[in-house]
Amino acid sequence: MSPFVGARTHLGPRLKDLVRLRRIRDRIDREHARPLDVEALARGEDMTTRHLSREFRQAYGRSPYDYLMTRRIARAMLLLRRDDLSLPEVCAEAGISSLETFSTRFTELVGMPPSTYRRETARSPRTCRRVTSTVTGPIRNREAPVLGRN
Repeated sequence: MSPFVGARTHLGPRLKDLVRLRRIRDRIDREHARPLDVEALARGEDMTTRHLSREFRQAYGRSPYDYLMTRRIARAMLLLRRDDLSLPEVCAEAGISSLETFSTRFTELVGMPPSTYRRETARSPRTCRRVTSTVTGPIRNREAPVLGRN
């Protein structure tokens, strides 16, 4: 008899949640520029908002909203490298409806306002790579529990 049989049975509901969380994260990755909110994401997987937020944070180290905003800001960072888009256009293309929210969240995540980021990346592409990797860096992912460890 395999030592993992009992562990597999014990992890059944947790693995089911992790599959649902992966689908939600994949949906955020694909549709981050579309109107998405945590309630709609939870409803799409037949979860409560509270359960989704708690489980998502446990699995990925941040809330679904924070993950969504990080994806949107990462997209905005790419768009800001272009000179043909205004800040409101970048904001809309990234999926953020409020310019004020965009500017505030961008500054929180990147460490500088969007206009400064645009100037800095025009002067030094190295700044862009360093900041981009900080914002979009690896997320904590505990999806694959080590079985048999106590």
